[in-house]
Amino acid sequence: MDFALAPEDEAFRDELRQWLDDNLPKFLAEWGEREPEAGAPGATDADGDTGQHGIMGAMERRRAWQRCLNQGRWAAINWPAEWGGREATVTQNVIYSEEMARARTPGIYNANGLWQIGPMIIRWGTDEQKAQWVPNILDAVDHWCQGFTEPEAGSDLANLRTLAVQDGDDYVLDGQKIWISSAHIAKWGLFLVRTDPTAIERGAKHEGITALIVDLEADGIDIRPIRDLTGEAMFCEVFFTGARVPVAYRLGDEGAGWQVAMGTLGHERVGTAGLAITMRADLDGMVSLARSENPDALRDPELRERIARAYTDIEYTRLLNYRALSKILKGEPNWPEVPLAKLQWSHLAQTLAELACDLLGPAAVLGKGGPDAVDGGSWNRLYLFQRYTSIGAGTTEVQKNIIADKAIKLPRR
Repeated sequence: MDFALAPEDEAFRDELRQWLDDNLPKFLAEWGEREPEAGAPGATDADGDTGQHGIMGAMERRRAWQRCLNQGRWAAINWPAEWGGREATVTQNVIYSEEMARARTPGIYNANGLWQIGPMIIRWGTDEQKAQWVPNILDAVDHWCQGFTEPEAGSDLANLRTLAVQDGDDYVLDGQKIWISSAHIAKWGLFLVRTDPTAIERGAKHEGITALIVDLEADGIDIRPIRDLTGEAMFCEVFFTGARVPVAYRLGDEGAGWQVAMGTLGHERVGTAGLAITMRADLDGMVSLARSENPDALRDPELRERIARAYTDIEYTRLLNYRALSKILKGEPNWPEVPLAKLQWSHLAQTLAELACDLLGPAAVLGKGGPDAVDGGSWNRLYLFQRYTSIGAGTTEVQKNIIADKAIKLPRR
């Protein structure tokens, strides 16, 4: 691996660091160091439920940060220059992820739109579609979600069954999506639907899938938030019952949805280089907090060993990401580093959450609102929420099967 940066990449890092130094402190002074959480005082709906109103308190802060980034052309670095981007290289994407993680910048209002859906509209969309949707994604006017997963098509995305039948100038949609992040606060969504209902029974399930841009405020669409283990509701079920979507909202050709999806999912892996830095900061933070909250824990030999092992695993993960980057720069497939990095992320996220609770003592598992909860109950929330990392972005079981089959080539039973 070559850790040296080209002069243009050094210049990219220097410019980004300078911009963050100039703009991030001013933003945090206006909007606060931490975003409001659902369940915090004043963050509930009229009926006392920590629903859309509470979530939007945090989302408005993210909207403001995205607009601040956009003013410096740092919101969508992968986009073409004509659409407000920087046409960033793979190395510059890694630099961007690392610097944002190091500075602990706020979240993005429209991450799905910026990293996945926007690039797909720019690539596959008509001139009219680009003009209609791309500027609003960039400037955080509209929030977007991505609707792929279904009850019968989770890890097996191509098994989706939500049906779209063309009727004149519209498609008529019937079916169900599930685990759709932020659908209840989104205006638009990129959804995959089945336009050829015979494809699955023909054994050609990757065919007959079409990508549609859906107005989530249209008739015939029922969005139901799902309360998760933390008490929050950012995932949703989406039901289509005779919902009409204009044919003009189709992205790409009919039946080309799989190609559109693969381009979108490819963008999901961008930015993983910053995870190692974020996890290192989390580890440092919990150790520092333990010094004041539960100092005896830091004298426990077993806990000290777990801290050291976590530190080492985080460093291994950072090097694994760099190995994948080196292969990309050489024109080689970044295989099997990508699924291995996903496994490492899942493992470390849960390892750190468990370690935090053990380091910080019984008060660490007290939830939000508890008068003795450590750090406002954030470590309790982290412990519960990180269970999802075994499922999100590809289940642990599926990732292991892929590695066993394709990388290690273990014999099948």
